[in-house]
Formats: sequence, C-alpha cells, structure tokens
Amino acid sequence: MRRLQNYVDGRWVDVQCEGAVPVYNPATGEVIAETPLSTHADVARAVEGAKRAFASWSRVPVVKRARVVFDFLATLKAERDHIARMITTEHGKSYADAQAEVDRGIEGIEHALSAPTLMMGESLAEVSEGLEQTYYRYPLGVVASITPFNFPAMIPLWVMGWAVVTGNALILKPSEQTPTTTLRLVEMFHEAGLPPGVLQAVNGGKEAVDAILSHPDIVAVNFTGSTKTAAYVYETAARHHKRVQAFAGAKNHAIVLEDAVLEPTVDGILRAAFHNGGQRCMATSVVVAVGSIADEVVERLAEGARRMKIGHGFEEGVDVTPLIRREHRDRVRAYVDEAAMSARLVVDGRPAIEEHPEGFYLGPCLLDGVTPEMRVWQEELFGPVLSVVRARDLDEAIAIANRSRYANGAILYTQSGKAAQVFRDRIDAGMVGINVNVPLPVAFFPFGGHKDSFYGVTGENGKELVQFFTRKKVVSTRWF
Repeated sequence: MRRLQNYVDGRWVDVQCEGAVPVYNPATGEVIAETPLSTHADVARAVEGAKRAFASWSRVPVVKRARVVFDFLATLKAERDHIARMITTEHGKSYADAQAEVDRGIEGIEHALSAPTLMMGESLAEVSEGLEQTYYRYPLGVVASITPFNFPAMIPLWVMGWAVVTGNALILKPSEQTPTTTLRLVEMFHEAGLPPGVLQAVNGGKEAVDAILSHPDIVAVNFTGSTKTAAYVYETAARHHKRVQAFAGAKNHAIVLEDAVLEPTVDGILRAAFHNGGQRCMATSVVVAVGSIADEVVERLAEGARRMKIGHGFEEGVDVTPLIRREHRDRVRAYVDEAAMSARLVVDGRPAIEEHPEGFYLGPCLLDGVTPEMRVWQEELFGPVLSVVRARDLDEAIAIANRSRYANGAILYTQSGKAAQVFRDRIDAGMVGINVNVPLPVAFFPFGGHKDSFYGVTGENGKELVQFFTRKKVVSTRWF
C-alpha cells in the first residue's frame, strides 16, 4: 500500500507518526493509498522551512513571482486531463466534472497573474501642506490553508496561486480523504521553478490542523469545510492571534416562480442538486415552488431524477456518482429515512446502495412537502437529496430561505425583472443567481457567503485574497 509523504523544502519526506487513514476509490471501495497523520513536530518542520524560504521569496519582485506562476500555469494546462483523472479516482466525481474543476482552478491561477496590478497601493500628494501619504502592500509571512475533500484541485489552486504570488510561504494541508491530487499540484508548482520551501504540503487530520492553528509563526489561516469545523478553526486561530477566513456549509435554496421557463429550470436544478453526488457547497438542496406551478415542478423533477444515470465517474453519460465514504453515505441515508416519515419521498434513491455494492452509492432522492421544522431542511446533508418546500408567493419563499442558518447561495427562476430585483435585494446569501443554476463567481469576483456559511471578512479569489494575504503600510513623507 502506497503511503503518502509530506512535501517539505522541495522534496518528499516521511511523516514521523505511524498513524494513517485509508484513501479510497469511492466507486469501487478499493484502498488506493494511505494518508499519514502528521504530528505537531511534522508541522513545525514544515514551518521552519517556510520561514527560511519566506526570507528570500518575499524580496523577489512581484513581476518575477508572477513569472513562476505563469510557468506553473503552462504545466497545469498540459497536465489538465491527468489531474482530472486523479480527481475522479480518489473523489468519485464524473470525469467531466473533474475536468471542469481543473478548469476553474486554472482560472484562478490565470487571474493570479494580475497580482502586479492588484498589489498596487495608493498615494495622495498633498494631504497637508508639504505632506504626502502612500500605502504599500507587503506579504504577511508564513500562511496556511486547510482544504476540503470535494474540490482537491480547484480550491488549493485558488489559494496557492494568490498566497505565493503575493510573496508569502504557504503551508497547505489537503483533505486526508483526497490528498493525492493536491500533493501532485504542489509538486508541479516546484517543477515549474518555485523555490523550495515556498509551498509546503503537510498531510494529516485533527492533530495537524491543531498544530497549524496554534503555531506562533503561522500568521494567517484559510479554511474550507463543514460549518462545525469552520467555527472551530475560526475561533481557535483567532484565539492565537491569526488572521483567519473559514468557508463553511450551505443550504442553497432555488425559488421557482410561476413564470419560470420550466424545461431549462428543471434541468438546471437536477444537475445542481445531484451532480458530484450533491457534495459541493454550491449544490441546490431546497426548491421553493411558488403557487400553482408547484405540482408540475415536482412532477418534472421526479421524471428527470428517475432518468439520471448512477455510476462510476469514468462511465459515459453518468450523472450521479458515489459519495466520498461509506460512513458519509450511511449518514445521508439516515436523513432520508427520517424525512420519509414526515414528507413524501417522491423519488427513492436508496435502492442504489444494494444495486451498486462495490462503491459508496446513493441515488437521487426527491422529497415533497418538506417544512422548515424538519432536519432535512435545516442541516447540510452533502448528498444527492433535494427537498421541495411550497410557498404562496415570492415574499413567503424569500422568508423561508432566509430562515436558514446558512446563507451561501440562492437562486431565483423567473422572467420578471421586478421579481429578480426584489429577490436580489432581500435574499440573505453571498452568491445569488437569476436563472443561473450554480451561481459560482468567476475568478475575479469574490466567493463567500453569510451567517453560518462563512466566518471572516474577506472572501476567496482575486482582490479579496490579495487583501487577505497582504498587509498595508501607510507612509507619510515630508521633505525640508
């Protein structure tokens, strides 16, 4: 069994602890590798190397840092399909979804090439008589990112490009469930010319996370994962006086008005709910069907869900792929079991468990008559489960969505500009779509939600990450 290593000072090194967790192929249940569980000592070793690297890398002109990122971009594009195959193998998502994930990561790296412009400060010649003031941006130092299992390429690429190009040294801890893709990206960055130590990769679980959160030489932490863990990361990192941003869970609502064009609306909802096994924070998990259109919406969703193909990510035309682990699949099923006692289970995906015993499968599940009092509405399931809530009008639909503790994404399907404006202004969500199935911002717009979907100030991507990964100095100058 292949035991993974940490990437420290430009080379692979063994983890000191013997403990490890298996990495599965979710489509087959096969163990394909072991993730070692790094200790505080392993993290400290990586931090020491990062500190040494930062001393010189931070003084490299930003234009030259951007050239290294440009060379990495070329390598990344050349290996795009290989990286996608790695994602499908260790995560289980379809090969087409994996290719799209790499493409979104490439977008982030491309935008990081604009760092020389986005890192510019500002100045004013005469703030007072004979006095000018200017602010400049400088890198922070050693920073860390803890990335999730569901996007082992896109999210690390978003973060590593900006952390590195702004002059920091980055400690990256990939998910212990899907580490091989992320580790390969780290290695590729160094093959493209990144100096040793600027980008370190440390495998592990909670001990590695705690070591990152408490290490005095790590000055900022970026995190993406569940709300419970995000809250822990935010509170712990802040208690250790670190700058922190923690992207958390979601319960994204799609409101369908009576004037919606149903064919593309239903098709888009089905893909947003069930592709990737529903394992993404931008997945649609609740449909609020408004007024007289509700019955037809449910009927069309049911017809489409029953047609969706369940299978291995490398199968042609597959729609619903396996969940990441058997334990997670069983947890999602338990929510469906409970909800079916109160709501109407229109489409039952549970038979897929027996029909596909080789992997961690659950078919599309569609529930009608769900109410905000049910756990299936309240909690993030991260699985192929779509709940339908019924509302009288747009006002009630918005009120239902805004009751959620989460506020990541929300979508409105309508042909009314007035309704769209009302929805845009009143919905409590960080990313809003109007007839857009997955309102994921492109690389130069910020990513992030509100309420229990995000803890921090600056979002992900572009200018927001430039702000997060740099500090400002304001210089006041007078000449006599």
